[in-house]
Amino acid sequence: MAAPPVSADAPRLPPAPAAAGDGPDRPPERSETACEDCSSAESLDRLLPPVGSRRSPRKRTTSQCKSEPPLLRTSKRTIYTAGRPPWYNEHGTQSKEAFAIGLGGGSASGKTTVARMIIEALDVPWVVLLSMDSFYKVLTTQQQEQAAHNNFNFDHPDAFDFDLIVSTLKKLKQGKSVKVPVYDFTTHSRKKDWKTLYGANVIIFEGIMAFADKALLELLDMKIFVDTDSDIRLVRRLRRDISERGRDIEGVIKQYNKFVKPAFDQYIQPTMRVADIVVPWGSGNTVAIDLIVQHMHSQLEERKLRWDMAALASAHQCHPLPQTLSVLKSTPQVRGMHTIIRDKETSRDEFIFYSKRLMRLLIEHALSFLPFQDCVVQTPQGQDYAGKCYAGKQITGVSILRAGETMEPALRAVCKDVRIGTILIQTNQLTGEPELHYLRLPKDISDDHVILTDCTVSTGAAAMMAVRVLLDHDVPEDKIFLLSLLMAEMGVHSVAYAFPRVRIITTAVDKRVNDLFRIIPGIGNFGDRYFGTDAAPDGSDEEEVASAS
Repeated sequence: MAAPPVSADAPRLPPAPAAAGDGPDRPPERSETACEDCSSAESLDRLLPPVGSRRSPRKRTTSQCKSEPPLLRTSKRTIYTAGRPPWYNEHGTQSKEAFAIGLGGGSASGKTTVARMIIEALDVPWVVLLSMDSFYKVLTTQQQEQAAHNNFNFDHPDAFDFDLIVSTLKKLKQGKSVKVPVYDFTTHSRKKDWKTLYGANVIIFEGIMAFADKALLELLDMKIFVDTDSDIRLVRRLRRDISERGRDIEGVIKQYNKFVKPAFDQYIQPTMRVADIVVPWGSGNTVAIDLIVQHMHSQLEERKLRWDMAALASAHQCHPLPQTLSVLKSTPQVRGMHTIIRDKETSRDEFIFYSKRLMRLLIEHALSFLPFQDCVVQTPQGQDYAGKCYAGKQITGVSILRAGETMEPALRAVCKDVRIGTILIQTNQLTGEPELHYLRLPKDISDDHVILTDCTVSTGAAAMMAVRVLLDHDVPEDKIFLLSLLMAEMGVHSVAYAFPRVRIITTAVDKRVNDLFRIIPGIGNFGDRYFGTDAAPDGSDEEEVASAS
């Protein structure tokens, strides 16, 4: 069947004065077979046009996984590619979805390099780069044999798992975590380990069939087609497949003539008609990329979200404390320990000692809210005893770094075999927004009761973000227990209003916060007092200026 005509509706940006080369889609991971053909790959380099020098060298964008840090370091800044800002307002609901960009084009047209150039030029803190190459379908034994002899068509729409692509992109746009398969191009199979990605301000999805599915198109806010000369694409593909995927020249050319070129003519080039922008010469067209970045900046400005601290502070004034709040009974002993740790003259050793005592009492109190069921055991005297046993599957403790981790020893002391996770949330000093920078959660956490710990909660901003992270990992809201030594009424109301089924447990609640959102009378910066570090310039509570230690 002849390919349908290509529409000229999409604006075609002018080509750059000189074409620039495109780096390989992935950093080299050479096998022994590939090394034998290194000389062939190197001889292909001279056939490529020179790389432009207008931009600084680019580093690889990585996703959060076991071996790679979730960072993209550019010449300007470090971009976190596995985190995201607080897209949730004071009610705990999502305000707007992320901005999703689709990058389509032929094989080796420069899509990944264009994506990285856009990421660097955008200079926004939270970006996810999602490649369609991760979503090849699992091959049958027969298809594996065909692929080994270059007889399987990887350039056909049926080779991709579009259902998984669509569901993954939907979750990313909603700020949820996703697991993305890792594809091995040498063995034509998925690896056992999947990598984890998290939603961001901007999601860039690139692939040869990026515009080939209707449901996928509806998720893309901007569609860019990278149009590169076919000869250049062939040379790049030869170099990549020989040096990175352990293939020989004859096999690559056979596959190109049999599958790649016909698929481009029939399935890929026609999708140019749905693109919003067509970029000739790919990564060499810095003029086009600059225009794209300008347009994206205007779009992001319209979607700009700010954590409204004032709204958070005033939303629940004069309301009674929620029923989901449980405060440890203020016995003379408990009040005596509070007197010691609140006293600014208390030495660090005493502060640590009495804080640990309070933590132990707090966690013991919190465990009483876990579900228990009737059970009968036999005593050493041979008698039955009607008792209670934990009715859940497992308990996981998740600390909000850094102060929250001080409660881990007490949790381990009273919960045998408890699993531990951590979340790092820091406040952006320019915007005042809490930002997620790192998380490490146990597998299958959705089945557990989760004890979320932070030593002080004033506005509730960091606690709300941490709860959102747990919800995004499918932990039921009624299985989350937020524990804190000290909370402000403002923080209690904020968390309870946003998440009415989260159990909030503390040893004391202070009535107000000051203009700097410090708890009054408060406890000071818990982390600095506990770890013996210098206080923040404004003396903020730990929740407001979190830092790793």
